[in-house]
Amino acid sequence: MTAQSTRRFALAALVLALGLARTQAPAAADEPKQDVPQVKIPQPGVPQIMTMEGRFIRIAYNNEGYATLGYRVANLSVGQEWMLLEIGLTVRDGVPEETLTRDALSLDTPDGKTIPLASIEEFRAAPTAGLVKRAEMSHDRINYFPPQATHACRIGFFSDLDSGAKAWDQVSLNSQAGCLGRIFFHVPGGIQHGQHWLNVKFEKSLVRIPFRILTDEEYKYLDKHYKNIEKQVKDAFKKKG
Repeated sequence: MTAQSTRRFALAALVLALGLARTQAPAAADEPKQDVPQVKIPQPGVPQIMTMEGRFIRIAYNNEGYATLGYRVANLSVGQEWMLLEIGLTVRDGVPEETLTRDALSLDTPDGKTIPLASIEEFRAAPTAGLVKRAEMSHDRINYFPPQATHACRIGFFSDLDSGAKAWDQVSLNSQAGCLGRIFFHVPGGIQHGQHWLNVKFEKSLVRIPFRILTDEEYKYLDKHYKNIEKQVKDAFKKKG
């Protein structure tokens, strides 16, 4: 992790998962009112810090576990019944090594459902090749980890039969390694717009990564005001004095 990324983490804490609320800023009598984007923070219901590292990169962590999420492909898959997410996992400095199994991951959808991670058999029978190809073309970086996580490891819950890589039912996490992988959920009825949560059950705590499947209007609004929003976040977390 670069020093610049570390500073951005510190400045962006508790932010932007993303709900955006449009409010009217005060204006002079002879000036038109302007829309000013305001950060609306989703409430995870558990103690944690949330950050962002781009339009489709979200991070959440607590004193035990650290999770990163890339969801660009999911945002492009509205209406489809399979969701691909790119994730990174590690444990915090000083936390003993622990094993995370596939049942530790689940997805909360806007209609209130909690969906388990797909099984390897379901995945291999599903038409997911197009999602994987799209993910390979996205070039989003999700390896934003704490400074001590200097080694890489694989989250291998999924693999194609012809890929040459084995699928594993668990991954060992330690604070010196940042583990990366792709995970898949079968979403009956298709992916919806709105607020989602990826739940990660570490050994002693739960981390919930919020991400919003955006409408075209929401994405255009975010894209237009991204720098403004980023500045608000930095200003909000500047050290006082």
